[in-house]
Amino acid sequence: MDIKKNIANFVTSIRILGAIAIIFLKPLESAFFIVYLFCGLSDAVDGFIARKLKITSEFGTKLDSIADLTFYSVMMIKLLPTLCEKLWRFNWAFLFIILAIRISAYAVSAIKFHKFSTLHTILNKISGGGVFLIPFFILLERTPFNIYGVIVCLITYTASLQELVYYIKRKKQ
Repeated sequence: MDIKKNIANFVTSIRILGAIAIIFLKPLESAFFIVYLFCGLSDAVDGFIARKLKITSEFGTKLDSIADLTFYSVMMIKLLPTLCEKLWRFNWAFLFIILAIRISAYAVSAIKFHKFSTLHTILNKISGGGVFLIPFFILLERTPFNIYGVIVCLITYTASLQELVYYIKRKKQ
């Protein structure tokens, strides 16, 4: 087995294992944050490694999506009780609007191009970074946390709308 060919997929797999480990950790405590940061680091470097070593693959792309979905699903489950406690209703409404736009963008892409796809725009990267930092900001008092939430929602809303418009206007994949 050629280790160089599989290093990016190995790093991605670590994120899946980290997400599974988080299930057993108490949210917002030291061990949680260590594994959480490790997962975030793996998300930041797996694609970079694949591109740098010119070992990108369809499998790696799908594995990365599975890792992201696993990680963010676990995080939502783990943080939902705290988010329910701390988030303003306005932020919840904003989140549902963003979710509807995201799902619409994915649906348009799937219908037009017969495959699931996402854009890796600068706004999506900033949005992902903002979402990733949420557990750290949860530790703040309710008002500063929600102000941060509004900012992240605005960025994510703009990124989601940008992606939807892109797929609507695009003629070919």
